[in-house]
Amino acid sequence: MTPNETVVPMLPCVLPEETLAFWKALGFSVTYEQHKPYLYLSLHWSGFDLHYKKAPKGADPAAEDIGGCLVMVDSVADYHAAFTAAMRAEYGKVLAKGLPRITRYRPGASRFTVVDPSGNSIIFIQRDQVEEVEYGGSASLSGLAKVLDNARILLEFKTDPQATYRALNSGLRKHGETASAVERATALALLIELAETVDQLDRVPEWGAALRALPLTDDERGRVESTVADPAVLAPWLGSD
Repeated sequence: MTPNETVVPMLPCVLPEETLAFWKALGFSVTYEQHKPYLYLSLHWSGFDLHYKKAPKGADPAAEDIGGCLVMVDSVADYHAAFTAAMRAEYGKVLAKGLPRITRYRPGASRFTVVDPSGNSIIFIQRDQVEEVEYGGSASLSGLAKVLDNARILLEFKTDPQATYRALNSGLRKHGETASAVERATALALLIELAETVDQLDRVPEWGAALRALPLTDDERGRVESTVADPAVLAPWLGSD
């Protein structure tokens, strides 16, 4: 056999009109659309296709366990940039919470996820990093450093911002006094970045004031900024001396 297979996912669809509108907003073209006698949708963008069929009875988009697929790409950052730009153009903002949405992308990370209106997760993964990714927490870490490592896993691989928020919030209370300044700053920076997604915007001034009070070198500031997807969110609190 010639190894030239092409696999096209068939995703369950609860909300056909919303699904078509969302992907079209991101630049996809509709290559096939049928609603009766059965649902079948086909969309294309760049070099790949997404196909949709009717979801099982009782499927709940809010559960976000209906289905999904992996999309291996050469430059995952470029895909995230293209989709977020399209969202800003269509919706006036990046859709970071609810359905549909896109997860954050930190420079150097290997993946991000687009969650469609039906709760399917389409995960874009850097092709040459798949075998090198560290999925488990490091057994050599302790205290707030271990909390930060677990937060990285929750945020970038499990795409669970609520669990990430709980881990960081609890970890700072438990280990903040014994942690280094850069560890505390990193935890606070991540909380500030997550604030809108987890409905904790009222706590940003508290976290920001704590971040501003930490003694950090220029190198440490750079390390903290590298942990968030958009360093601009830290600008009011992490300006240089």
